[in-house]
Amino acid sequence: MKSVEEIQAGLRGVYRFILFVLVILSFLMWSFVCHWTIRDPEKRLRRFSRNTQFFCGLMIKGLGLKLNVVNKPSDDQKFLVVSNHMGFVDILSLATCFPMLFVTSNEMRETPFLGLLTEMGGCIYVERRSRTKILDEMKSIVSSLKNGFRVVLYPEATSTNGEKVLPFKKTLMMAAAQAGVPIQPVVINFREINGEEFSLKWRDHVCWYGDIPFVTSMWKTMTLKSVTAEIEFLEQIHTTVEDDRGVIAEKAHAMIAAKFVPVKGLPDTAPTPADMEADPT
Repeated sequence: MKSVEEIQAGLRGVYRFILFVLVILSFLMWSFVCHWTIRDPEKRLRRFSRNTQFFCGLMIKGLGLKLNVVNKPSDDQKFLVVSNHMGFVDILSLATCFPMLFVTSNEMRETPFLGLLTEMGGCIYVERRSRTKILDEMKSIVSSLKNGFRVVLYPEATSTNGEKVLPFKKTLMMAAAQAGVPIQPVVINFREINGEEFSLKWRDHVCWYGDIPFVTSMWKTMTLKSVTAEIEFLEQIHTTVEDDRGVIAEKAHAMIAAKFVPVKGLPDTAPTPADMEADPT
């Protein structure tokens, strides 16, 4: 028989799933209205980014997520955010800080349902499966930054299991220098889950990584009583087009890794799964 806690978690999950559906439907309906009524592409994109901020705020409240934001820049600052990435929970959290455009892969665009959500959220798509297109795709990021948008880039190029910050891919980070804006390193940490520390017990409830289906990960998140997360904005990095991209990437990585708090309970000599390694470009 199921325990009382399991039954309560299931009921909580059902309740939040209903809220999730209602928020998503509202988000899509309003985004479609904006798509049809706002003819200017840039104005439409700005509306999409504000919609994303608003509805993500509703989502994290519905999920019982308490968010602490440290050293948040002023609203008038523009920058390229680079951050560690553990799944959709940190996307929802980061999106509440400012209206921003997120860089994601064409694979996500091709994914049913998630592709529609990212498009209506104003995401910038890149083809991570082909290095030959990366310079052309950087132009769209540079253009968005020059037009005054804040852009979020996850240079690990994947979501992780909370063990460490993976090496950063380099090239797209140089969009900041080309656009004349600083790089804003951000570290995201899970501080408490159901009143306990972020440990292996709870990892798969907040991290979406590897082959875990989106629905499975989302359901586990919805069953939680509470989550406390922290977003810390670190010292900005000012770059020029002449700077060595490898040095810049390593500096940003070192800053974020130094502040990152890994999941608790790992063996001292735990091997790194092969599919979690990155080949920076």
